[in-house]
Amino acid sequence: MKAILCSQYCGPDELVLSDIPDPVAGDGEVVIAIKAAALNFFDLLMIQGKYQIKPPFPFSPAAEIAGVVESVGAGVTDLKVGDRIAASCGHNGARQKIALPASSCVKIPDNLDFDRAAGVIVIYGTALHALEDRADPKPGETLVVFGAAGGVGLAACELGKVLGLKVIACASSDEKLEFAKKHGADLTINYAKEDLKDALKKVGGEKGIDIVFDPVGGSYAEIGVRSLGWLGRFLVIGFAAGDIPKIPLNLALLKGCDIRGVFWGAHMRREPAAGKAALEKLMKWAAEGKISSHVDSTFPLEKTADALKVLAARKAMGKVILHP
Repeated sequence: MKAILCSQYCGPDELVLSDIPDPVAGDGEVVIAIKAAALNFFDLLMIQGKYQIKPPFPFSPAAEIAGVVESVGAGVTDLKVGDRIAASCGHNGARQKIALPASSCVKIPDNLDFDRAAGVIVIYGTALHALEDRADPKPGETLVVFGAAGGVGLAACELGKVLGLKVIACASSDEKLEFAKKHGADLTINYAKEDLKDALKKVGGEKGIDIVFDPVGGSYAEIGVRSLGWLGRFLVIGFAAGDIPKIPLNLALLKGCDIRGVFWGAHMRREPAAGKAALEKLMKWAAEGKISSHVDSTFPLEKTADALKVLAARKAMGKVILHP
């Protein structure tokens, strides 16, 4: 079978399309013929050795897949050959087939296509875990989303609306903000044109902001924490800006606010039943149209480098999908 391999830390252009043996289903596993593999910004970091998780070489990028069960191993009773499924795989999605534990797979509703199903797992899983499990949201509260037109930011906008929050989308262009408004944002802030501190103060009023969802990091993070009101929650999602910010802890004391980490992958490993239930709910919502799982662009497997460059250039509005 064909696979995109990273055999040493490198950029997208150094990834190699290779022939590798087909996987075999072990006990409790299924082999999946991959129809769609979704890429995320952290795939760029992973192939460069800049991500906190460092798989052994050689590995493939892409942490989420959708496809068809091709074979089942001993002990698998809840899946059969031909089932349409989606799964989180951590890495190794950019290949034609993969063997995964059956327990990590969720069935795809008949009216949900493979591209949109693959795109649900990481960004919507992360956003739902952040908002439902970590943010303790109350209907009517304010939710500020940084990087609102990117994959996880867009998911946070949509899920914020589903949960009854007032969503304030922050992004670097009017085009991105218009896109965020179509996906649930009530208000928008262009932090390339406006002073973010002043804009958040105006939106939050005397009460301040209730929840900040930050997948960007960098210089915006401290501004986000300062915008919080009493008992506000700052959600640490990631660091797409490249810089891990240093937050003055006196802000947490003065505001009685929480700085809460959000690590969907670790949550899935530590609480697999809860993680799987969340994915099943998200697949249902995607099939019902409550969330869009919007696809920005699709690429054949041999064009993986081009797909990763779309993410590197911050051009994607929604998911970037590979077709193995």
